[in-house]
Amino acid sequence: MKKTPLAALAAIAAATALVLTGCAGSGGGSGSSGPIVVGSVNSISGAAAFPEASQAAAAVFKQFNDAGGLNGRKIDYKALDDKGDPATATADARQLVGQDGAVAMVGSASVLECQLNAKYYQQQGVLSVPGVGVDTGCFSNPNTISPANVGPYNDLTLTLMYGSETLKLTDICVLLEIVGSTKPAYMAAIQKWEQATGKKPLYIDATLPAGAPDYTSYIVKARQAGCKAIASNPVEPDGIGQVKAANSQGWNDVTWLYLTSVYSTNFAKAISNAGAGIYVPAEFYPFTDTSSTANKDWYDLMTKNNIPLTSFSQGGYLAATYFVDALKSIKGDVTKDSVSKALKALKANNPMVGAPYSFGSADDAGWPVVLKSGTNAWKNAASTWLTISGK
Repeated sequence: MKKTPLAALAAIAAATALVLTGCAGSGGGSGSSGPIVVGSVNSISGAAAFPEASQAAAAVFKQFNDAGGLNGRKIDYKALDDKGDPATATADARQLVGQDGAVAMVGSASVLECQLNAKYYQQQGVLSVPGVGVDTGCFSNPNTISPANVGPYNDLTLTLMYGSETLKLTDICVLLEIVGSTKPAYMAAIQKWEQATGKKPLYIDATLPAGAPDYTSYIVKARQAGCKAIASNPVEPDGIGQVKAANSQGWNDVTWLYLTSVYSTNFAKAISNAGAGIYVPAEFYPFTDTSSTANKDWYDLMTKNNIPLTSFSQGGYLAATYFVDALKSIKGDVTKDSVSKALKALKANNPMVGAPYSFGSADDAGWPVVLKSGTNAWKNAASTWLTISGK
């Protein structure tokens, strides 16, 4: 991912002006007949793409429609691509809510849309259930946006806790890629770990560039500083670059504490030398554990529709499943108001997550998995969920 250029910042300012001048919705929507319009804004293309989330949500809605829908009414799911562009993200939201009449936003996965569109959604009386919450706006607007996933900030706290409390690692260094205005949220995640454990990182480097061709200089600095473990937040290609930079330096005893963003079969296949191990607190029950029944419904639906088996498709699947459960509880017209009321009343239990889903209540659970050298495969590293609260 690249830092936002000045032109994009100008677009954000313009979009914000549009938000501030927007009018609140009057609770309109699909009413009692016709299709039920549901939208999502996604980074389907661009520097950081998450296409599986909306694909998975679409598969859930198709299955629901094929089974008869809501008393014969079908969901009309509209997933738009913001391409990681601020102006496109704001325009997409306005098209879906203002023009198409979406009663909710479900299954979104974007690098920036939550922060840009939260106020607009609030003004229009529309709730959003992202499949993959990424930017800080997804987690700082609990009355309007409630992702299906734990999110990168709680994920960072979890991976640090697993490293210091379970693996008993010392001299942990934190290397961060900062995109947009995410630095305060990542620093707060580190502070949360410090408060919970009394531990502190050996040092923090928040200057790593996203999408860099070579991370050698950052890895050399960490090794020279005496780091025994590295906690970092890269996306898959950057994580591969970091690990291979350590390989090239002969640093074979470093432990990696990563986020769910690298938890994929492609990442595992690309890593032969994982040092002392690569650990991730998976945000959903590990999809690489094929012996468990927790993921069966998701697995069967994704396989049927040729959708990649990733944590991103897990998030999209869950967001759509939660929405369908809420939709079934509505008596009478399906409108923005009735959908919002149903979503806020929902208490959903699913074996794929560590805690029941409740709108506006952030989950803090992850299931530790590990990638060891020479295996090219993730394995469960625990027999239960890891939580920040310890409960």
